[in-house]
Amino acid sequence: MSIKILPESEIKQAANSFQTPAILFANPKNLYQRRAKRLRQLAEEHPLGDYLRFAAHIVDSQLACFERNPLAPQQELIIAEVEPLKATQFKRAPIWRDYLADILREVKAQANEQIAATIERLEKTADAELEKMADQLLAQELNLVPSDQAVFLWAALSLYWLQLAQQIPHHSRMENADNLHYCPVCGSAPIASVVHFGASQGLRYLHCALCESEWNLVRAQCTNCNQHGNLEMWSLDEELALVRAETCGDCQSYLKIMFQEKDPHVEAAADDLASIFLDVEMEEKGYARSGLNPFMFPAQE
Repeated sequence: MSIKILPESEIKQAANSFQTPAILFANPKNLYQRRAKRLRQLAEEHPLGDYLRFAAHIVDSQLACFERNPLAPQQELIIAEVEPLKATQFKRAPIWRDYLADILREVKAQANEQIAATIERLEKTADAELEKMADQLLAQELNLVPSDQAVFLWAALSLYWLQLAQQIPHHSRMENADNLHYCPVCGSAPIASVVHFGASQGLRYLHCALCESEWNLVRAQCTNCNQHGNLEMWSLDEELALVRAETCGDCQSYLKIMFQEKDPHVEAAADDLASIFLDVEMEEKGYARSGLNPFMFPAQE
């Protein structure tokens, strides 16, 4: 799936007509503030509360880094028409490593011994090796990078890509409906999907794990293989069912789906991480996770 930047004439035409936005772009400050607050809220009385608070600290560091060192305008984005930020092809600037160093300094100040050791390893890693690990993560070769280091690398890369996405003209449209599982802006996997309320009541949007954009996908359709005949919903709490796992019997995958009508404060990354026991349940049933959480990477082989 790809997007196309609309010419001025089409932008004016779209502005004068009601259209369901196919792509939603995140506001960095609002996103990070909501995510950190939600992580801390979910950490209360959670068995993994310490890790949720650690994730919140990383999000705080992303926001602080963004406010201190925002990305300058990237002129090449203005002329790109389709897949302007494809993660495996876009020539990233070295500023993402500055973001990494800044995030590491922020987190290190309050880190425990184990996290501090991970940070020190990354601080001593040569730039060439950092770039190699970034390439592997962006190519979804997640098992090639140590999971404890991947969290920090991804945080810096995501901060960089989020700001790039902010510079795309926001009157954009999806050119086709192929490959709906992947982000039309950067080609990365989603964290989860969220069913909105309010003006976009009942519409499902997948949330990108890298650039934080959201794209619309009709419900009752597998987010991995596009089939619709063998889907099931699972949850650990039927009464609330704020977070559910949508499984597909055709491709044996699952992705979580969340409902704003159940809780308007639901947040894709935070609620996905806090519902990790649902992941355990799905894996025991033989389903493979098709999404990616920025705070939960697979162990290195």
